[in-house]
Amino acid sequence: MKTTALAIQHLLAMYAGAILVPLIVGGALGLSSEQLTYLVAIDILMCGVATILQVVRNQFFGIGLPVVLGCTFTAVGPMIAIGGQYGVSAIYGAILVSGLFVIVISRYFGKLVKFFPPVVTGTVVTIIGITLIPVAINNMGGGQDAADFGSFSNLALSFGTLLFIVLMYRFTKGFLRSISILIGILGGTLVASFFGKVDFSAVSDSAFFHMVEPFYFGTPTFHWSAILTMVLVAMVSLVESTGVYFALSEMTDKEIDEKDLANGYRAEGIAILFGGVFNAFPYTAFSQNVGLMHMTGVKSRRVIFVMGGMLVALGFIPKIAAFTTIIPTAVLGGAMVAMFGMVISQGIKMLSRVMADSHENSMIVACSVGMGLGVTVVPELFAKLPDSVQILTSNGIVAGSVTAIALNIVFHMLPTRQNKKVDILHEKSA
Repeated sequence: MKTTALAIQHLLAMYAGAILVPLIVGGALGLSSEQLTYLVAIDILMCGVATILQVVRNQFFGIGLPVVLGCTFTAVGPMIAIGGQYGVSAIYGAILVSGLFVIVISRYFGKLVKFFPPVVTGTVVTIIGITLIPVAINNMGGGQDAADFGSFSNLALSFGTLLFIVLMYRFTKGFLRSISILIGILGGTLVASFFGKVDFSAVSDSAFFHMVEPFYFGTPTFHWSAILTMVLVAMVSLVESTGVYFALSEMTDKEIDEKDLANGYRAEGIAILFGGVFNAFPYTAFSQNVGLMHMTGVKSRRVIFVMGGMLVALGFIPKIAAFTTIIPTAVLGGAMVAMFGMVISQGIKMLSRVMADSHENSMIVACSVGMGLGVTVVPELFAKLPDSVQILTSNGIVAGSVTAIALNIVFHMLPTRQNKKVDILHEKSA
């Protein structure tokens, strides 16, 4: 009974982050209520599968730590951009390839991490957060092209939801604070229902049970720019997960080596691959559950395994998933400002540790964020370049990420004249 109660706590802590991604992506791509219900349900199920893959350790996959995996917010902006340019099928083609890529490089990723230091990953996370904010603001008004866009009722709901979340975060502690966004969404939806702005038809129309269906949205298609985008997202997610692995290793007093890390990366690659097959999402380790473990002092793999089983069970019940699809767009927009703002603040936090280290880091961040935001605002800037070049320039997140990786190599990895002189002096002294 205690294990179940603790598992429910972890489920609630990650639930808002898990359901917001399909709701945002599905809403931006104009999916029907039936398709959105499936997307939420399969995402919940796959979060459970991905978590179990990490917790159950064997020779091939699983790091054997109480890791909770959920869909990464890093993928939201890229998925919306890919879907808008090439269609939903291209999203899942790119996710499939990125999953295979992670499985292949899992053994060697420890050596590739040097290309993704905090100045690069922090820049990428910041760019992703910044490019997502317009999506949140559009939803606060009621959704792009909505007939009542910017109406008083939509603004009241969105800002009311955001204010409620802020107050919850300010005046609560521990577990309640960790689920403040979930409570804010529930409160906003409840208020909206009193004003007739909640449509329950999706709940009444949905079934109590369904089977998962591979390639629900059709046969995947493959485009180089989409694939490159999702591979970059996967690499950044692996770097973020590495931090979670080491945090949990310290908390549980269990040392991890290169083989353990490879098993953890491989589990994430398999989860991403399954996400592509069953039309879900890329997955990464959720840090909010690490905070919950720190707060409760309970670091049992069994608790996380039970939580994973609960998520899998919920994924087969579309009636529950349908409840999440009735959240008014304005309420969702208010919550998204907080969520995406946290993505930006996480990126800034990562950058704050390295910005003071050197002027070179400041230049890397300045050029990369400028390029990423600029291409997002003016996407036609590189429209006349060859298609092979536009792979790197058609998406602001890709353009900013590639800029950050390239400048990091230029400033920190290529030998400078000063370094060469030092090497020559060392040789002469030897």
